[in-house]
Amino acid sequence: MGTSEVVLQVLSGAAPRLLSSDIGSGFLDSTFSSRFLLKCTKKRASRYKQLFKCSNIVQNHIGVSRYMGLCSDSFGYNEVNKVQRLICKCQKAERLSGTTAADGNGTWFVDNAKTLNLNGVTKKPNILEFENVQQFEQENKGLASNGSVGTVRDTTSKTSVDSIEDEAWDLLRDSMVYYCGSPIGTIAANDPTSSNVLNYDQVFIRDFIPSGIAFLLKGEYDIVRNFILHTLQLQSWEKTMDCHSPGQGLMPASFKVRTVPLDGDDCATEEVLDPDFGEAAIGRVAPVDSGLWWIILLRAYGKCSGDLSVQERIDVQTGIKMILRLCLADGFDMFPTLLVTDGPCMIDRRMGIHGHPLEIQALFYSALLSAREMLAPEDGSADLIRALNNRLVALSFHIREYYWIDMRKLNEIYRYKTEEYSYDAVNKFNIYPDQIPPWLVEWMPNKGGYLIGNLQPAHMDFRFFSLGNLWSVVSSLATTDQSHAILDLIETKWSDLVADMPLKICYPALEGQEWQIITGSDPKNTPWSYHNGGSWPTLLWQLTVACIKMNRPEIAAKAVQVAEKRIARDKWPEYYDTKRARFIGKQSRLFQTWSIAGYLVAKLLLADPSAAKILITEEDSELVNAFSCMISANPRRKRGRKNPNKTYIV
Repeated sequence: MGTSEVVLQVLSGAAPRLLSSDIGSGFLDSTFSSRFLLKCTKKRASRYKQLFKCSNIVQNHIGVSRYMGLCSDSFGYNEVNKVQRLICKCQKAERLSGTTAADGNGTWFVDNAKTLNLNGVTKKPNILEFENVQQFEQENKGLASNGSVGTVRDTTSKTSVDSIEDEAWDLLRDSMVYYCGSPIGTIAANDPTSSNVLNYDQVFIRDFIPSGIAFLLKGEYDIVRNFILHTLQLQSWEKTMDCHSPGQGLMPASFKVRTVPLDGDDCATEEVLDPDFGEAAIGRVAPVDSGLWWIILLRAYGKCSGDLSVQERIDVQTGIKMILRLCLADGFDMFPTLLVTDGPCMIDRRMGIHGHPLEIQALFYSALLSAREMLAPEDGSADLIRALNNRLVALSFHIREYYWIDMRKLNEIYRYKTEEYSYDAVNKFNIYPDQIPPWLVEWMPNKGGYLIGNLQPAHMDFRFFSLGNLWSVVSSLATTDQSHAILDLIETKWSDLVADMPLKICYPALEGQEWQIITGSDPKNTPWSYHNGGSWPTLLWQLTVACIKMNRPEIAAKAVQVAEKRIARDKWPEYYDTKRARFIGKQSRLFQTWSIAGYLVAKLLLADPSAAKILITEEDSELVNAFSCMISANPRRKRGRKNPNKTYIV
């Protein structure tokens, strides 16, 4: 069978294999098994039992790989690619003396005279603009003839920025992974200086999100579509650790394309997808955020490409429902927030975020809104949509009311009474005022605020977590006033949160005995390194989306300018160390894909702010009304009391 035929078979109707009748059977079409047969098979041999594969029978694997444009290993990376990359760099270095743009792309620059209209509001920010390179050449020639030295310097700077973008696109495309001849994702990092790859040579769902957004904004939809469908087929596999299986609907943290010998023929090979649900990861933590990011990317694909057929497929609708049922399942918890262990998200090591971390709640809220928008209206979805709506109202109320902190709320907590027992208690979670850390007393500005990192009984994590706060803005989990206050805080505390490289993953770092106890003396999470106060360039794209949503793109433009001074010269590190991000991370991978993609997405969105709508979710009027009813409701109301006029059950 030819490669193209195999790919067509894989994409024509693949569906997840349901492993339990009690969860998925209620919403499966009776003809599901016959209409959406998987064209790819599974190994019967025990050692490959759980490898998803696409038969690619070859007599000479190296020869076929060359024919397909790949290299002999599973990702298509070898010394030839490294040489090609070096050649590309040399060519770009030669182009620095003059501006070239064969693909028609222009150059970024700061223009205070330009105005920007977002959502009907006209602003005059110090924003990066996108202009045609040929126009620059004409202007530069004219000004250079007049002896304008400053303009020559500006032109050199603009050309340099343009070359950074070219390099970033080259590196991003070099990181692409192919499966049966089709692009399926990007590896986490392609660091030629590191011999110990660990799992950085795999395709991570969370890491691919900025790559996928970059490709969507560039009009390259196939790789995102392939990624969505193939990761869906990995969703419902039985994965175990010590004879225990996670809940059905869990999406893998990552997967790897492997080339293995075919049964019965030593000369024939086939490509297989080998997923990791956390059973092989450091710490053995299952990812909570993978499925949430998958839903967000699925919505972005439909909005950007206009191809709604993917989200309307029965197998994709089933995948959405499986994720929702897993997240909305009742448990031993009184809170509407998701209860998770340490390390289930971007911070995937022990950092004291167990419980109800903000990052997961923001992604959860965004995924719920996205799923409600994409779910097909049918009888089998009615109960799920009702539960989804109820959770949205309760979750938004909980986060806005109890996670928010500013100077006024800090004063309120400082005067809390404790040991309150009643339905109308003010200090509902029995927070002791002595928990307010000394650093926060001095750090909290008079203008601005943020959502704290975590809330549990008798515990508030007052650290500022960037991703959770930014995505709360993007998803409208935070109110309009709160969203502006979060951006006010970032501006006010620029030297702490941005400094020499955007953006601190959290602030402040755990130090001393606190670091020893909470992280277990983690040598990678030492103070102001990695997840413990390190700076992550990939957060640029979330910052950009949040700033565009609030009509304040000049903040993101300023952060991009800071990053451009070093990021390419430093070879696109995974993260930076020290309080001001002056050092490349001590164990930071170079040529980190989501650092590259995060920068590109930020540039593309600043060039066309209207494109950010594929990621932004606006709060609807029904949710606002339900939320207002909760705030104005009598706190002494008896349990079980119902109001038949309410749209949502609260």
